[in-house]
Amino acid sequence: MRTITREQEFVPTQHYIDITTGEVVRMLRVKMNWSQTELAQKSGLTNNNISLIEHDKVDIGKQRALALAKAFGVHPAIILFPEYEIGKLHTKRVA
Repeated sequence: MRTITREQEFVPTQHYIDITTGEVVRMLRVKMNWSQTELAQKSGLTNNNISLIEHDKVDIGKQRALALAKAFGVHPAIILFPEYEIGKLHTKRVA
């Protein structure tokens, strides 16, 4: 039986860029050509929350990240962890 060490349980990451969660939300919104009001309507958040998030004045939190990810059609990790890039996955073929 093979023993798996704690380090083998996780996929390595690499710091990729310096960008805040608020900047990611703003970039995604602009890319979609949405106003803050449109994003608020699509995500169920308030205009004030969108503004605070984009200006990094409030922690986004899990629920807001999920609502925004759903509105944008992206994985929540894109919003929550924009500065990291997932390392190469090592997968084994199971017979």
